[in-house]
Amino acid sequence: MKITRTGLMLAVAVTANSGLLGSAFAEVSPQEAAKLGKELTCVGAEQAGNAEGTIPPFTGKYLGEVPSWNHVKFSGDQPVDPYAAEKPILVITAQNMGQYEAHLTEGQKALLKKYPTTYKMNVYPGHRDFRYPDYVCRRAMDNALNAKLVNDGEGFTGIGQVPFPIPKSGTEVVWNHQLPARAYTEEKTTDLASVLPNGSIGWGRAYARNLSMANSPTTDPRTEDKLSAMSNNMTLKPARDNGTLSIAHEPYNYGTDARQAWSYSPSTRRVRQLPGYGFDQPMIGTNGTMTVDEDRLFNGSPERYTWKLIGKREIYSPANAFKANTGTVKYAEILTPNHPNPEFMRYELRRVWVVEADLKEGFRHVYGKRVLFIDEDTWHAVMADNYDARGQLWKHAMINYYYHPDMSAWQAGSQFFMDLNSGQYTGYGMTNESKKGPILNEGKFTTDQYTADAARAIGR
Repeated sequence: MKITRTGLMLAVAVTANSGLLGSAFAEVSPQEAAKLGKELTCVGAEQAGNAEGTIPPFTGKYLGEVPSWNHVKFSGDQPVDPYAAEKPILVITAQNMGQYEAHLTEGQKALLKKYPTTYKMNVYPGHRDFRYPDYVCRRAMDNALNAKLVNDGEGFTGIGQVPFPIPKSGTEVVWNHQLPARAYTEEKTTDLASVLPNGSIGWGRAYARNLSMANSPTTDPRTEDKLSAMSNNMTLKPARDNGTLSIAHEPYNYGTDARQAWSYSPSTRRVRQLPGYGFDQPMIGTNGTMTVDEDRLFNGSPERYTWKLIGKREIYSPANAFKANTGTVKYAEILTPNHPNPEFMRYELRRVWVVEADLKEGFRHVYGKRVLFIDEDTWHAVMADNYDARGQLWKHAMINYYYHPDMSAWQAGSQFFMDLNSGQYTGYGMTNESKKGPILNEGKFTTDQYTADAARAIGR
């Protein structure tokens, strides 16, 4: 396993209790914070490339634009791949994986071994060309000097966006993943595909209208406002569930404010509250390959795990994944048996933060251990290796992120959750065959659309 010098220093500094240390050492010195925007990007990534030249320096030369994508704001047009002409510089297979295992996760290695004739990883030249807006940078600097973990890491105080750009613990890195810069408002229709080993597919479709107050581009979101985000999701497929509506409220501090959720059923025309929503409840329509807290690889309260910061690694990670999310690629092409079609996946060598989550004694979850790989440039988790209660590797998951001009930040595209035992997997959050792609930061949603009464009104 290769760990960068910065990651090694961090790994030595933390202990098995690193998930809790942040409450004592959350603030960084002014001297450390001054590195933001200089040798570090404004959100804490290393500006420089690696010594081998296989990871390029950060340029951030594009803000709110993607070359070749003549995007019309709020139009919902599908992404265009600015790197479509590039060819892989490396193809990793079961036959040559031994040469590259220092840059692979355990889940990636397991997939290569399990499917030696169909699974491969196309590795492309690295690009670090897109950047966040200036207001994100300003908030990250403020948080670097002032943000603190509270309630044993179940919450924090500060501005609700990139809370710990220079993290000192695993819990802080996970909070960065929970609250990176992303869409303030998000409207999208997404497809879900549950793919069985024989290639047959069970389908789902949902219409989402999400509001993330933590990502307001105009007003600094403070954690004392209590709620960071609200979601409003209606099931469209399968037909038997058409019209089912769920609404959820996400707090900044799970130690003092629980996640709240409500569901409207068209068959009963009633709204009911969903106590304890989240964690390892199965995601509907996924045949058990995905839990509720796996959307974006991890979401919700961190209370059930001890979060250990391993450090940084150079890993072949999904990145600049425009191709996998374009409207020209059809589901029949992507959704091959056992795993998504490797020809549409783009991997680059990236620096990622590695955080290991171990289930606490006295708590339950189907995953006894989770390992998250969080991209240093974006603070989004891009891969996860999940283990069962016996400590056996069970699943590998990945997300195809791409930069979206509507919000000048990275959008979660297709997500894939692969069961290494059964050979089935779920494709989640796909928009390739939707009439429109995501519409982001249009700002037309208000908090009164995310209540139990609103659910009743929508149902009627």
